[in-house]
Amino acid sequence: MPNPWFGRSEPAQGAAFRLFCLPYAGGSAAAYRDWHALAPHDIQICPLELPGRGSRILEPPLTRLPQLSGALAEALAPHLDRPFAVFGHSMGGLLAFELTRTLRRCRRPLPAHLFVSAVAGPDAPRTRPPVHRASDADVVDELRALGGTPRELLEDEELMRLMLPTIRADFSALETYRYRPEPPLPVPLTVLGGTDDPLVPVPGLEGWHRQTDVDAAVRLLPGGHFFLHSAAAGVMAVIAETFGIPAPVTRCL
Repeated sequence: MPNPWFGRSEPAQGAAFRLFCLPYAGGSAAAYRDWHALAPHDIQICPLELPGRGSRILEPPLTRLPQLSGALAEALAPHLDRPFAVFGHSMGGLLAFELTRTLRRCRRPLPAHLFVSAVAGPDAPRTRPPVHRASDADVVDELRALGGTPRELLEDEELMRLMLPTIRADFSALETYRYRPEPPLPVPLTVLGGTDDPLVPVPGLEGWHRQTDVDAAVRLLPGGHFFLHSAAAGVMAVIAETFGIPAPVTRCL
């Protein structure tokens, strides 16, 4: 039976190295659709589809980060048979971190590297007011403030009505998250941030250093909170450099 966390295509068995990619709040595996063309041949891009979006739009979304990290750990277990890394942007970065801690608690293989992008350290206090129980208009206003949702989508009432339950669930996962201290991870960390990101300034990124007892580095890329899209080639260059792979040549998408 196909694994729904991989959408319509499971990881190829011949892959030498896998990069599991987790989306931001309200996002789907489609956030990484261009990465297959950008990645070096040595890295297999594996976008993960969370419930309630994309090919899983009919499934109820999960509203707590521990639920998501536990379900992901189970779903990925058969695919941890070769070197892998985990990348997550914004909410996906926090989920990538908790997934790695879940894998450690379950005594399963750990990633060779953890990439967290556009998210403050997990023990940083939340500064934005909660919106997961707010009115639809307030949730849409929050999406508009975050800046990652196209205006035409925000103005499409029918589509927003379809997506709001999933967006609320993601906000709920973020806003109810409570960091629980554990020993630092034995996994190297790269923290990516946008030079013009008003939501996660550089000091917030620095808090990730406490979460690993090996190497940690902060890398800044041009752009705001969603530099994941505007600087996608730069993000992939950082990933390739981390593993000592020649920087990929950008191909036509």
